[in-house]
Amino acid sequence: MGGIGDVVALPRQGEGGGRVRRLPRVDGFAEILAETARGESPKAAGKALRGDVPRAAHDAFAPDAGRPDAVTAVEESNRGRIEELTPIRVGRMAATPFAFLRGSAGLMAYDLARTPLTGIGAQICGDAHAANFGLYGDARGGLVIDLNDFDETVHGPWEWDVKRLAASLVLAGREAGADEDTCRQAAHDATGAYRRTMRLLAKLPALDAWNAIADEELVSHTDAHDLLGTLERVSEKARNNTSGRFAAKSTIGVAGGGRRFVDAPPVLRRIPDQDAAAVAGSLGAYLATLSEDRLPLLGRYAIHDVAFRVVGTGSVGTRSYVVLLLDHRGEPLVLQVKEARPSALLPHLATVGFTPGPVAHEGRRVVLGQKRMQVVSDALLGWTSVGERPFQVRQFRNRKGSVDPAALAADEVDDYARMTGALLARAHAHSADPRLIAGYCGKNEELDEAVASFAVTYADRTEADHAELVRAVKKGRVAAEAGV
Repeated sequence: MGGIGDVVALPRQGEGGGRVRRLPRVDGFAEILAETARGESPKAAGKALRGDVPRAAHDAFAPDAGRPDAVTAVEESNRGRIEELTPIRVGRMAATPFAFLRGSAGLMAYDLARTPLTGIGAQICGDAHAANFGLYGDARGGLVIDLNDFDETVHGPWEWDVKRLAASLVLAGREAGADEDTCRQAAHDATGAYRRTMRLLAKLPALDAWNAIADEELVSHTDAHDLLGTLERVSEKARNNTSGRFAAKSTIGVAGGGRRFVDAPPVLRRIPDQDAAAVAGSLGAYLATLSEDRLPLLGRYAIHDVAFRVVGTGSVGTRSYVVLLLDHRGEPLVLQVKEARPSALLPHLATVGFTPGPVAHEGRRVVLGQKRMQVVSDALLGWTSVGERPFQVRQFRNRKGSVDPAALAADEVDDYARMTGALLARAHAHSADPRLIAGYCGKNEELDEAVASFAVTYADRTEADHAELVRAVKKGRVAAEAGV
């Protein structure tokens, strides 16, 4: 625990308030103890913020004169990526407006920095669009549903995640063929679920709130019963999405035993021995970032091969490797070693009064941000460096499954919105006091209406940005490779 500071007087148990036991103040507890001593209410503090930032003000969005055009924003976000892969990234972003949003977290951060903020900070995902929620396996073989992408995670305004989620739901709903009322309602109800869940967490004991909303209760909590069939299908698929199945499709046996990856360009390709050795060698430093109880497990595996694998939409062009390990029976475990670039939100945080401290290692930032937001994280989550570049390390195909929000039936879009809104509130409540955010959000639907209006307006802006990118691709201004 941290250092010892001032002494705080607390009532002696069983003796009422007349006598006190003097206990040391311990760093980390000081703020809560001081708050209790003064009798201040986080709920009242959050409520008071409505005077400075009315909840209705969150409907605001108007692009300013300095906003970069869509093509410039895409080109800027491609800097530092592997040049030969950026056409794949552009092609994926050009596919639909929702796909464009997925790849443009930095552009949206620019826009959000010019919208009203309460100043309440939390560990935010930074890219909380509707496709970044999903299923993954826990250490005991069960499935957990939560946020599952943290490349952009930082300490920042909680509103940014809520608004990005809401706007993405409008775009996904439009792509799914839902009518405009349904799309707007999805944004409205995602915000409402966030608000109601935060109020619930604010009322619970701290430990209960930390672990709240067990996944088996999530559907009932968010009244997402129309989504049950889809979740069951995704769960069944996720259970089969394992290292073993990936290795069976992507590797072949070699003489003398063992296996190696097989080229499947452009998504999977073998790399020179020198590069493979550098990636494999980096796993020694990775082991030092894990809990010591994981080391005997990994000690039962041997590294057999390394390959390069293209992933994601926003991540295309970053360096990402898969490492094949086999145990004594030849059973595989595949690790992903993925480059960790600085968060795309970082340049925009200082403009709104958030100044994260220096980041010693970007992979560490991603891993610790993920652990701060999830109830259960990958047991083998860690970080390392390959040469001078920072990387995160995690299990690959750890029974991961995801709902495609753009392929949902119209009557499922709203259910999915409520579920993701609740999950986002739970994630934020790990680092921000839920009483403070709940005090601001309140009981009525004023915030829900405002964010829904913002979401529709921003979805329209994103469609215009996407159209601009498509025109640039057709004119040859930027190269794009479709269908990869």
